[in-house]
Amino acid sequence: MDWSELGLKMGLEIHQQLNTKSKLFCPCATELVDEMFDEEIKRNLRPTQSELGQIDRAALQESFRKMKFNYEAYYYHTCLVETDDEPPHSLNQEALELSMVIATLLNMQIVDEFHTMRKQVIDGSNTGGFQRTGLVATNGYLDTPHGRVNIENLCLEEDASKRIAIDIKNNQSSSAEDYTHFRLDRLGIPLVEITTDPSIHHPEQVKEVAYALGQVLRSTNVKRGLGTIRQDLNISIAKGARCEIKGVQNLDLMPKIVENEVQRQLKLIEIKEELEKRNAKVLDEIHDLNIIFKNSSSKIISGAESVKCVVLKGFAGLIGEEVQEGRRFGTEIASYAKKRGVSGIFHTDELPAYGITAEEVESMKSHLNVDDGDAIIIVAHNEEIAISALEEVIRRANMAFEGVIEETRKSLDDGNTEYMRPLSTSSRMYLETDIPLFKIEEDSIENIKNNLPELPDVKKERIIKEYSLSDDLANQLVRRLRADDFEYIVSKIEGSNIDSTTIASVLAYDLREIKREGYNISNVNNESLISIFNLLADSKISKDAVNKIIIAISENPTLDPEEIAKNNNLLVLDENEVLSIIEDIVAKNSSMVEERKMGAMGPLMGMAMGKLKGKADGKLVNKLLKNEIEKLI
Repeated sequence: MDWSELGLKMGLEIHQQLNTKSKLFCPCATELVDEMFDEEIKRNLRPTQSELGQIDRAALQESFRKMKFNYEAYYYHTCLVETDDEPPHSLNQEALELSMVIATLLNMQIVDEFHTMRKQVIDGSNTGGFQRTGLVATNGYLDTPHGRVNIENLCLEEDASKRIAIDIKNNQSSSAEDYTHFRLDRLGIPLVEITTDPSIHHPEQVKEVAYALGQVLRSTNVKRGLGTIRQDLNISIAKGARCEIKGVQNLDLMPKIVENEVQRQLKLIEIKEELEKRNAKVLDEIHDLNIIFKNSSSKIISGAESVKCVVLKGFAGLIGEEVQEGRRFGTEIASYAKKRGVSGIFHTDELPAYGITAEEVESMKSHLNVDDGDAIIIVAHNEEIAISALEEVIRRANMAFEGVIEETRKSLDDGNTEYMRPLSTSSRMYLETDIPLFKIEEDSIENIKNNLPELPDVKKERIIKEYSLSDDLANQLVRRLRADDFEYIVSKIEGSNIDSTTIASVLAYDLREIKREGYNISNVNNESLISIFNLLADSKISKDAVNKIIIAISENPTLDPEEIAKNNNLLVLDENEVLSIIEDIVAKNSSMVEERKMGAMGPLMGMAMGKLKGKADGKLVNKLLKNEIEKLI
């Protein structure tokens, strides 16, 4: 596919939690809590006007869902700031300084005053109905193999509440099902939002930019682990519109997400053009179909209080058109209807099916006086929700005449996306009056510039030179965030009987393989590894024993590495004991040596290593075996 011909433009937003001692506007710790909550707070949120009297379209649509929220709070891990019952405290200067470090690494220009703004969000992720954010820096750049990407903005903001699943069956509250549940431990954790301009033009480049930004971030004091970094993609093509893809976690999936979104936009443009040719029209009237389906064998239909529908003139065949792999235009329409509380829709492009018979379909068409070129969208639910959902169907069907519309969409695990809400506008931003501006002094910027952390590429080149590592091994250490561990361990190894490549290989490759086998390598800390490598440096164990000891520690981190080696018969034999075993093996296979000469090395080496079972270094075994064979020939 010729991406430049399509006018593909992409931008990236990275949200990274900072590893500060306290939250952005209160003294609460930034560690998540895994224990029973102390109290619950229930809220309803509604949209507010901006300073110009405008209401953000995303907030307005969210308000139509009439959702109720339940927040879990803790006495010692959250405070009144999180529940929006107390004004915010002073800005966390540690977080501001860390965001300035990141901005400097991205070649950005830091602002001279930090102003806190409110960003309206009423999906329940914040108790106050807004997120606090402020601009730290602008006009940066990042170089990639596909060219330079401009970094537009870096903002410092508070993270949102964590949405949690509730087991309704076991919940004591009869109203639990009516609420969306959040936990307040994450709310307020400082994070940076880094936004590129739309100068990314190739699907693979998006992945490169995300990786490069991640590497820059990880060279600073940021949180690590699942959920601490989130990526959003902004994608558009020349005839399409900007769509924001939320929650792209897998970098390897990014190119596929881009390709699928481009395919979706192209297909929506095709559908628009076809609708224009057909002089199609969306009829606003919502019809009652209870009579038609009074005796329906469909479980969904018969179990509903009300069955209603709308007619889309000239839409027949297009509702079932595939717009993404396995997802049809009907799925796009259904995503809007679902926001009003229904689990899905029926449409005539897929009927008869789901227990709805051909006779019922014909009766419905006759009752509504529609022809074969028309489509019917059906919703079965209680009357209020059915009407509300069909109003969304009408709204989305009318949008089909625009082609692609601006949306915020959710990333799915298969590389597709799903509608979340309209794209937010600038109307959702307004000034936070409870927090004074913070002046950023030039001296503090200079101090940061003079004490920047080492960037990944620089670190890679340095450790190649200092420790004689291969390019691949150094790259893996940096990529897997093991370079600092490597240098620390090397500095603690006594003597010089172990080369740095051995240590690097264990950190870069062996630990990963051990984890894949199901062992908990988080139990294996640097001090344990230092003890293991010191045993190897002292020739007390062989290289073959290293991973066996690591596995034992992963299962019980309180064990001493030398005790593990002793109890599992992994301590190496001295050279005389090894020589005795090799002499015996050679003597018993003298005829093989006489026949094959040095060609016997391979088979006899296998016998020796099998007999020694990791209790001797392979190089020593090889040397002694070679000497013994040469004596016979």
